[in-house]
Amino acid sequence: MAEGRITRGTTGVNRLRRMDRWLAAQPALRRASDPLVVDLGYGAAHWTSLELLERLRPVRPDTWVVGIEIDPERVRAAAAFAREGLSFRQGGFEVPLDGDARPAIIRAANVLRQYDEAEVPAAWALMRSRLLPGGLLLEGTCSEVGRVASWVALDPAGPVSLTLALHLGSLDELGGPSVVAERLPKALIHRNVPGEPVHALLRDLDAHWARQAPLSTFSPRQRFIAAVRGLREAGWPVLDGPARWRLGELTVPWSAVAPLS
Repeated sequence: MAEGRITRGTTGVNRLRRMDRWLAAQPALRRASDPLVVDLGYGAAHWTSLELLERLRPVRPDTWVVGIEIDPERVRAAAAFAREGLSFRQGGFEVPLDGDARPAIIRAANVLRQYDEAEVPAAWALMRSRLLPGGLLLEGTCSEVGRVASWVALDPAGPVSLTLALHLGSLDELGGPSVVAERLPKALIHRNVPGEPVHALLRDLDAHWARQAPLSTFSPRQRFIAAVRGLREAGWPVLDGPARWRLGELTVPWSAVAPLS
């Protein structure tokens, strides 16, 4: 029996590009003995699964993607677009695959957003249990056009990190980096309140973004790099480096933002 329930299924071409770009850089894909990737809850159309395959194959040409949806009608509609390396099947958080196959990566985008916060740990645990050793679960949310996104990365043992990914040219128009508060993963979206670590992170990121406003003369990219560097110098355990920051990404360990209770 499929674990989960049918959600709205809204999707769009190019919506998940920031997640896909990040996944393409991960050791879980590059070093996998079998680069099987699951697009869990791909929604009412097949686009995100096809885009995922096309974005990962330049890194691992042997990548194959299985799109999994709990709604049988969506699976039937997507089946017409199956191709070499891309297939679709019905299922949920149990991640049903043939035989003893286990994915190197599961991407669950804009799925748990429609669940209650209390349902998140069980869904995480079930999906993590299906991963290959060294595998990766990406669970997160993005805006309708993909300019604002965030996700939790989890390995078989539990959550590892939180990534914020922003279209830098839009930040001033949108009100600054903390616009991502509206698109935090379900485990954190209700924790953006004073006293919680994720609230402090967004507050401090906004402050550093404002402080680096003069660098807008050069580019929003230079401004964001300086803001993230300032965040690190202020004591936040920022991961990665300028090569990722220039893409509008900020990643911190999960321990730095995990809910307090």
